[in-house]
Amino acid sequence: MNASAEDLIIDDRSSGNTRSNIGSDWRLFTDRVMGGVSKGSLSPEQYQGKQCLRMTGEVSTENNGGFVQMALDLNDGKAFDASNFEGLELVVAGNNEVYNVHYRTSGLWMPWQSYRASFKVSPEWGIVKIPFSTMTQYKTSKQFKANHIKRIGLVAIGKNFDADLCVASVRFYGKQ
Repeated sequence: MNASAEDLIIDDRSSGNTRSNIGSDWRLFTDRVMGGVSKGSLSPEQYQGKQCLRMTGEVSTENNGGFVQMALDLNDGKAFDASNFEGLELVVAGNNEVYNVHYRTSGLWMPWQSYRASFKVSPEWGIVKIPFSTMTQYKTSKQFKANHIKRIGLVAIGKNFDADLCVASVRFYGKQ
């Protein structure tokens, strides 16, 4: 898969560790930061011939919890302007579950606020495109603005299940 001039590679997993192509590290967060009991891990691995970052864990809705997340800050915590792009493209594989992409923007103040869209993974590698136009607001009345993105999160959320998500590539893709 070749990147066009209109694409921005965020992470192609060439680092071999948790560092992305843009220089920031992927980090793991769970609902334990707010009293939940979900568990997770994040590690560079190889899956079906591809280098990937693999998030695994046990999502539990006990104690008002229910998430395991791998997150990447885009611009040292400052807003990143992705308005020249149409959306996010992921090369992913996993365990036939539905996951979310969550964006945090400079216009959101509370940690539970985000813009969200869901995607399903299969055990085979696949490409998922998530246009910015499909993002829904979560606990905010503010409209999503692609020129204010601070963080991307890939999240196992909302029900009791075993998470297993392999990510081989993350990029913003250009407008058609």
